[in-house]
Amino acid sequence: MTTQFKSLLQVLDYFKNEETCITYLANSRWGETPACPHCGHVGAYVTNRGFKCKAKECGKKFTVTTGTIFENTKISLRTWFAAMYLCTAHKKGVSSLQLSRDLNITQKTAWFLLHRIREMLLSNQSEHLTGPVEIDETYVGGSIKNKSNKKRKQLRDSGEVWAKKTSVIAMVQRDGEVRTTVVKANSVKYSDVLPLIRANVAEDALIITDSATMYSSLKHDYKHETVNHVQKEYVRGAMHTNTIEGFFSHLKRGIVGVYHSISPKHLNRYCDEFAYRYNTRKITDVNRFEDAIKNVNNVRLTYADLIK
Repeated sequence: MTTQFKSLLQVLDYFKNEETCITYLANSRWGETPACPHCGHVGAYVTNRGFKCKAKECGKKFTVTTGTIFENTKISLRTWFAAMYLCTAHKKGVSSLQLSRDLNITQKTAWFLLHRIREMLLSNQSEHLTGPVEIDETYVGGSIKNKSNKKRKQLRDSGEVWAKKTSVIAMVQRDGEVRTTVVKANSVKYSDVLPLIRANVAEDALIITDSATMYSSLKHDYKHETVNHVQKEYVRGAMHTNTIEGFFSHLKRGIVGVYHSISPKHLNRYCDEFAYRYNTRKITDVNRFEDAIKNVNNVRLTYADLIK
């Protein structure tokens, strides 16, 4: 793979035409020998429109975009690659309105394109988190102080101050990766948290949380330490939740400063986007771009599925 571009201008200079993009994508997917995306057979005939599988029991035709997020796209791969570079390089993301202006496409196209990119950025979560693991939750939604006086009074009178917010649970391994889960509820309970922890955290890992009551029962299943933020205890030796709160600060600043408003329906993809950039924070922008290209296989998100 190439590592000779370090900015968007160099990306566009390198991918100067569609043929260069196709060659780059083919090398990223298959190397020297194409593999059939339908049956997995390695080896294909070259046709005037792409390839044809050499396996007699298959024999299907395919192109370099078949079985990827680019399949059936009307957008040039050059535009796709520029959007992927911007999405993965900008620390707090890029809005569809900004992307539409940068790439001279419609806002609707940019919005759909960005969601398809986010769909492929979901990290491999097969391995459990080890070592000290910090766990915390945050709530995404409009602040009550920004609502009208009438609406604020209604919320306070009904006790539904958090009713319009969506919960996000995140867990991060110290000096490692972060994982996020959107909980479609306005509050998080221990019954919501425990299955997620069991699915993502090793049994012998030390878990560090704040003093929220929903974490109090963790001591029965894990080594568990807390820091009491209510009593203004934020650090006790190596015990703190500053790492996960640092990730939440990036997420919240991106939402407030770049996206402004996010639908709970799509919040999980935005969280995946921020988690991907966080988990690849130690590599360069070009290496992050190359890593993202490797995730294009077997990921499809149609517009009908996106808006349903």
